[in-house]
Amino acid sequence: MRLNSLDDFKKYKAGLENDRDTGVRTLVIPAGTCGRASGADALIHAAREAVFRNGLAGQIHLRITGCHGFCEMEPSILVEPGGIFYPKLSVENVERVVEATARGEIADELVCADPVDGAPVPRQRDIPFFKTQQRTILARSERIVPEDMATYIVVGGYGALLKALEQGDPAWTLQQVKSSGLRGRGGAGFPTGLKWEMLSKQPGKDGKYLVCNADEGDPGAYMDRSILEGNPHSILEGMLIGAYATGATEGILYVRAEYPLAIKHLRIALEQARDRGLLGDNILGADFSFDIQMVQGAGAFVCGEETALIRSIEGKMGEPKQRPPFPIQRGINGKPTCINNVETWANIPVIIGEGADNFSQVGTEKNAGTKIFSLVGKIRNTGLVEVPMGVTIKDIIYDIGGGAVGKAKIKAVQTGGPSGGCIPADMFDLPIDYDSLAKAGAIMGSGGMIVMDENTCMVDLAKYFMGFLKEESCGKCFTCRKGTQRMYEILDDISNGKATLKDIDLLEELARVVKDTTMCGLGQTAANPVLSTLRYFRKEYERHVVDKRCDAFVCANLVGASCQAACPVDTEPWRYVALIESGQLEEAYKVIREANPLPGISGRVCDRGCERQCKLGATGGEAIAIRSLKRFVTDRVDPSVYTFDKPCVAAADALTVAVIGAGPAGLSAAHYLSLRGYRVTLFEAEAEPGGMLLAAIPSYRLPREVARREVSALINENITLRCGVKLGRDITLDGLFEEGYAAVFLALGAHKSWSLGVKGEELQGVYSSIEFLKAFNLHGEQWARGRVGIIGGGNSAVDAARVAIRQADVESVALLYRRTCDEMPAYAEEVDAAIEEGIRLETLVSPVRIRYI
Repeated sequence: MRLNSLDDFKKYKAGLENDRDTGVRTLVIPAGTCGRASGADALIHAAREAVFRNGLAGQIHLRITGCHGFCEMEPSILVEPGGIFYPKLSVENVERVVEATARGEIADELVCADPVDGAPVPRQRDIPFFKTQQRTILARSERIVPEDMATYIVVGGYGALLKALEQGDPAWTLQQVKSSGLRGRGGAGFPTGLKWEMLSKQPGKDGKYLVCNADEGDPGAYMDRSILEGNPHSILEGMLIGAYATGATEGILYVRAEYPLAIKHLRIALEQARDRGLLGDNILGADFSFDIQMVQGAGAFVCGEETALIRSIEGKMGEPKQRPPFPIQRGINGKPTCINNVETWANIPVIIGEGADNFSQVGTEKNAGTKIFSLVGKIRNTGLVEVPMGVTIKDIIYDIGGGAVGKAKIKAVQTGGPSGGCIPADMFDLPIDYDSLAKAGAIMGSGGMIVMDENTCMVDLAKYFMGFLKEESCGKCFTCRKGTQRMYEILDDISNGKATLKDIDLLEELARVVKDTTMCGLGQTAANPVLSTLRYFRKEYERHVVDKRCDAFVCANLVGASCQAACPVDTEPWRYVALIESGQLEEAYKVIREANPLPGISGRVCDRGCERQCKLGATGGEAIAIRSLKRFVTDRVDPSVYTFDKPCVAAADALTVAVIGAGPAGLSAAHYLSLRGYRVTLFEAEAEPGGMLLAAIPSYRLPREVARREVSALINENITLRCGVKLGRDITLDGLFEEGYAAVFLALGAHKSWSLGVKGEELQGVYSSIEFLKAFNLHGEQWARGRVGIIGGGNSAVDAARVAIRQADVESVALLYRRTCDEMPAYAEEVDAAIEEGIRLETLVSPVRIRYI
């Protein structure tokens, strides 16, 4: 039925609303590309079958929509009314959801669980991912069947167009867009109303073009695709309003061919709009004509640039051209052309429908409205996020995204796609708007947001994006064509350990040249990944070049066996694990001892970096228990089998060295100096050597006989041990040199804990963990009384808690940590043991003051 007037449209809408059954419970199943990839089609089939098999067709309806945003939890079902959300639903559980819905109940065992206490969180609005979002654009996808125009009209669709036509004044519509403060969501953030005004002033006797740029080419970005798949009519309505305001007569939807579902839904939407008289001549009886064609792009990244996109639409090679003239003046086929991206067009019906003033009140003064981001990478909750402009990166990463997936800390976030920049974690308080991101060396782009943790190498990341950009460069500019290639080659040399510090300087200089001399946006922003990573992570580049190490264990030529690379003393776990497997325990001990002078101790207390990088664990299995194997060997093999550290007898005139501190560092320094024939005097402030091994680590973790045996084994005839001698009290550096020492090695240890920075730390009865542990481990002093609170979540905090609960006058011990249990840096087995001993663990607690009560 063609709608020939505004009254026809109103009657048609009223009829749809009358036919709408609002009381029926509805299973809403998102079936965008991401949902279908996760199994949404099977879920739809199972839901239909369950409804009909149980005779519930009149009680439960199905609505198949586009993506709802929480891609991590697909396939899912949203039950309306009530907004009950069932994530990661299997086909086997669909029957349970249907039965519970029919009875008006909730299947609690299938809903989301609270990340802290595990309690069921049935309603979508209460789930942390959705709770702090402001879903203006995305929320409509939950209410619309993308292939059914009627569902769009029922929820207010084309109402904004109707409002504009009823005003009868294109200038009013244009002013609304200008007053809203909307800036183009495609990347540069140019004011949309200003761009439209420029088009409206162009002579249009031969016609004008409006273009929707849906050539979304950023890796990891899929905001535009989701809108096109879930709500295609919002784009058509936005373009219709834009055409009415600017006098445009022709529209182009430029969509990449890799989006088949979006193309299908757009094609259906175009046919439906034409059939209803919303596209074509004299739309709704007004003196206003406008039609839209769809053009499929070949997927060239450079076609996201306006002039390259125009050439592609014209059937030419997609490459940029010099400006001026700008597309607004001379675009497609020489006609004035205005280009906006998908999200920009989707915001237009919101502005006209709800009013410019309402729109401008969301966000910040110069960055109005909401913005959709695709949140991907090393993050717990991946998906599409819609938030007001001006929220901080921290709000998105931790409140909505849920923080890191595992124990590795979040390191940075890449915004703006391949041409964007990296923002380090210590800058996550930065507000997300066009100007703030630009100052930080990044761009907003279309809204891609890739989260990286400590297992991401920033050199490798820059190399990946530069590899992408050099392939996508059209080659028209020499500096872009060769500059991106040369930057990639330098990054490749750095990642392979072949570069020098001069190459890092050359890379930075080249990046600035490419940024300043290329013609289009691709080349001008191509240097961003390099410049931003150099700005914030230069030490990581230098580590690759100077030390030939990749601390993220990514660059293969610098890593070798990742378990060995993770070991701070460069032990070869792969060798001794293989020897243990073949029963050659003495040979295994020799391999361990070659690099590690304290193998029995480290077999009990080292931090097991090797196990975190074990390839077996990284590929889905369980990491080899390397530390336990090390302990197995050192407990069974006598140290005398290692014969490679017999000291050279020091000559009478041998140089003498003073080593201050007989902890692990001091003992190792003294030992290796003695092997080279130096005479060493080892000074220790405490009554015996061992340092923090004896002072801080409880005996249940490190038996004293093991520690003392290994420490004594390192003292030989070239080493003189003097205990109870303290630097600054009994000896001075000047005094040591006056006594004839050729050098002094300082191995003082870390005997002070970090301050909390809260009031009350100076009160009596408040101790640092190291202070508390030393008093007990070295002198047997029991300082804990009554109820004890331990603040912190590291190993020293857990050690202090477990030592405290063993003391005679203690009633109870509570361990207070500011994050969740999963995020505690202490060894998981130590935390579990503490809980088993009766220590109460309280998470998400951060002290603000300490006082007596």
